[in-house]
Amino acid sequence: MHILVSNDDGYNAPGLEALVEALRDLAEITVVAPEVNHSGASNSLTLSRPLAVRKAPNGFLYVNGTPSDCVHVAMTGLLDKRPDLIVSGINNGANMGDDTLYSGTVAAAAEGFLFGVPSMAFSLVEKGWENLDSAVDGARRLIALQLTAPVAEPILLNVNFPNLAAAAVRGIEVTRLGKRHPSQPVVRSATPYGETVYWIGPSGEANDASTGTDFDAVTRGYVSVTPLRLDLTNHVQLSLISEWVRPLCGH
Repeated sequence: MHILVSNDDGYNAPGLEALVEALRDLAEITVVAPEVNHSGASNSLTLSRPLAVRKAPNGFLYVNGTPSDCVHVAMTGLLDKRPDLIVSGINNGANMGDDTLYSGTVAAAAEGFLFGVPSMAFSLVEKGWENLDSAVDGARRLIALQLTAPVAEPILLNVNFPNLAAAAVRGIEVTRLGKRHPSQPVVRSATPYGETVYWIGPSGEANDASTGTDFDAVTRGYVSVTPLRLDLTNHVQLSLISEWVRPLCGH
């Protein structure tokens, strides 16, 4: 078995190193991760310059690009054989609700899913790496399950671990994505040259944390597992929009 591992915090992030170490006895591991932190990179690919791939002393490969770049380059040029699973993380902070649209962690897994490989994104909901060992244990269990009893369909799973010791985690819940309030206002500051600049504000609080959401599950001490899909078509509106554009269709 062969697992491709990536992340968005960078190739030297504690979450990546701990996850890889926990997986070494399960499968052959290849790490292709960003050179620097690319949180919030979403599914962006670097098209304006070439990408360099280098090897760290620990054997990890790192790319001067985004998480999606890492998986894309791995799948289309670096790897001699197709991986059985692609995993991303463990991320330093939550990726729940609307976060998934911006998350580089989820994007790396999504890139693998686009290539038809089962993929999982893992995040620890509070920053700082406290209880990382608990998240690593949970991720290993899910990965081992997929390797020994794989889901019959292609999967893209977004997994969030509560910041709890392993003994305090209450279990696993399969959830839907919740929603957040809009982000907080930008933070305005100035450069040494007097130019006004803006920092993107922090994420908002949960707006929909109702029963069945990822927010609700982790708040109650459960690991949240959310199956995602990448079809953005609003199928409900197909007939509505067809009628709306009819006057422009000439028939």
